[in-house]
Amino acid sequence: MTNPLGNSNRARQGLPTPPSGWPVGSYPTYAEAQKAVDFLADGQFPVQDVTIVGVDLMQVERVLYRLTWGKVIGGGVVSGAWLGLFLGLLLSLFTTSGALGPLLVGLVGGIIFGVITTSIPYAASRGQRDFASSMQLVAGRYDVLCDPKSAEQARDLLARLAI
Repeated sequence: MTNPLGNSNRARQGLPTPPSGWPVGSYPTYAEAQKAVDFLADGQFPVQDVTIVGVDLMQVERVLYRLTWGKVIGGGVVSGAWLGLFLGLLLSLFTTSGALGPLLVGLVGGIIFGVITTSIPYAASRGQRDFASSMQLVAGRYDVLCDPKSAEQARDLLARLAI
């Protein structure tokens, strides 16, 4: 994972650059590579010299379920209801006549909006994509690279780690 605060040295690099360093470990999953770097950090190793690199990238689409008109409309009702309740709540803050009216208007409007915004794209697909899925970018393996000046020390530490 990346640090939202960033590393000031890496932020100044500008354009993306290929990773550099010597390989000190190779792991089949990101969790194992992360565990290896965490092990190095626990051993007081200068982890700022370490990079995790995903190799053999693949885009994986996992099919979740078949789409039907009922599921599309039901999803539109639910998402629209949440949006409508939120907008109704905001409207009720600015009215003096009570909160029920704006909440109901927001709820009904949100449901209508949700059904329309989910139904139109589904109808436009004309059955070309009758399933829902999630996309993920995964690697075939994850290499841990280290700056050459401390790579030997990293290899020695990781040799003690049993993953």
